[in-house]
Amino acid sequence: MEYSAKFEELKSKNLSLDLTRGKPSSAQLDLSNAMGELMVKNLDKDGLDLRNYGEITGLASCRKLGSQILGCTEDLVWAGGNSSLSLMSQYLSFLLVEGNGAGPWGAQERVSVLCPVPGYDRHFKLCETFGINMIPVPLTGEGPNLEEVKRLVDEDKSIRGIWCVPKYSNPTGEVYSKKNMEGLLDIFGKSDNKSVIFWDNAYAVHDLSDQLPLDDIFDIAFKRGHEDCVVEFGSTSKITFAGAGIGFIAMSKANQALFLPFYSALMIGPDKLNQAKHVRFFQENDLMEHMKLHAEIIRPKFELVERQLKSLGLGSWTSPKGGYFVLFESEKGLARKIISYASELGLKLTPAGSTHPYGVDEDDKYIRLAPTACSLEELEAAMEVFSCCVGLAYTQG
Repeated sequence: MEYSAKFEELKSKNLSLDLTRGKPSSAQLDLSNAMGELMVKNLDKDGLDLRNYGEITGLASCRKLGSQILGCTEDLVWAGGNSSLSLMSQYLSFLLVEGNGAGPWGAQERVSVLCPVPGYDRHFKLCETFGINMIPVPLTGEGPNLEEVKRLVDEDKSIRGIWCVPKYSNPTGEVYSKKNMEGLLDIFGKSDNKSVIFWDNAYAVHDLSDQLPLDDIFDIAFKRGHEDCVVEFGSTSKITFAGAGIGFIAMSKANQALFLPFYSALMIGPDKLNQAKHVRFFQENDLMEHMKLHAEIIRPKFELVERQLKSLGLGSWTSPKGGYFVLFESEKGLARKIISYASELGLKLTPAGSTHPYGVDEDDKYIRLAPTACSLEELEAAMEVFSCCVGLAYTQG
């Protein structure tokens, strides 16, 4: 069927479909229902009353769980509230108000961070909210382009850090290589302005099939003497309950000492009952076996997207081995048109440009697809709509 005729046919169906956000499906959330029914003792094994204030850095047992997820040693990890994004905002607030040893970022005339693109819109929104200048840097398939990163850092002294999603990067799905990590550490670790590698390891255990290990950046950093430039984040948001999980932050002992007074002023203690429930749940359910159950639910969705895009035969796309996204790349100048067509047919897609700082994708070609939240039937309908819109955009130019 010709694309314009197909478009009109789909329009008559009054569909309501959504591929915007990388959320777990209800079936994935059901995997952790037993945790909601767990009763935990008011006292932990050390006699701490979980119902009370205290333990600002989280339960020791939960910090150990965080280290298992993040892949670093537990002495580096703090367990916080239900959101790693909140920990990111708290750490950025600390840098702006007090700084990490080179003066407050907020006292500088201009503070910039590098943002690998295509990248994560929440990182960009945080920076925009705090007034931090963002400079895009291209990804290579195994991390940021190190030559471009070095050139920018050498030329612009306002650059104080870089955002990274090192495993199944949002939205490209790439995994950073050890060589890339070493390069980033050498560039930012040798900086004299206390630069920060914001290591958002959101998909550390979110493999679609066999587990793909990621090198521990702290292990590499300690060997190179650059451990103070890394601050890592992660959470259980796509492991247990997205609205009631646990956020983690990991950093060197020196950074912990600097951050703790500021962090203590913002809160009195995390939800230790929730932390204890997570610890007990994963004492009874092996973490990696639990993640395999997630993979069994979402793998068919990624396979469906792959089949539909192959059948379409237009543009290019990523085939990630984990994570939550597929990145579609159209010809230049077509992304906004495709997304507009999709909106007419009742399919919500992430706004064009959301993969870049300030919403500016100069080539207008990247579209992030998030296939996890909907059912297979809904996803099939969504991909039929998406394919039609891509075809129509290509034929109309």
